[in-house]
Amino acid sequence: MNSFVVDTNVAVVASRRAPQAAPACVLACVDALEQVKREGKIVLDDQFRIMGEYMKNLSPSGQPGVGDAFFKWVWQNQANVERCERVAIHPRGNDGEDYIEFPSDFSLRSFHSDDRKFVAVALGSKNNPEVLNAVDQDWWDYRTALEHCGVRIKFLCPPKHNSRGNGNTRKLG
Repeated sequence: MNSFVVDTNVAVVASRRAPQAAPACVLACVDALEQVKREGKIVLDDQFRIMGEYMKNLSPSGQPGVGDAFFKWVWQNQANVERCERVAIHPRGNDGEDYIEFPSDFSLRSFHSDDRKFVAVALGSKNNPEVLNAVDQDWWDYRTALEHCGVRIKFLCPPKHNSRGNGNTRKLG
């Protein structure tokens, strides 16, 4: 069973709440979330940081979008070890958004603090998960450094294909 860390922006796009996401990007996110639910394992942190971010951006009722339904599935399966791996991550210093598991690579010093928990969980996992990203430009900008540190990233909507218009993306989540 493949394991996945799902950045919040994937579920937001699948729920059609990212106006910059092109229709093909929305479909790619829907397909990816359905695959995780069907045959994957979600990887989360042990202190509910990822779940907290999901809760701020998605509805635990599972409505009205596909991303919301995914969040409901995660909520229902978070204690099922066959479908969810919980990874302990440890804050570095008093920051709260930086983790010991996050690489101490100088080239990642400006990587967005909100996304560091996803990297820490991916690197702390025993299952070598793939991180799913849709329209968060930071992942694309730092992809080489992240991959060099062992983070596997799947870009569901590469920048030149993910948006309407000029290809710019913004931070979600």
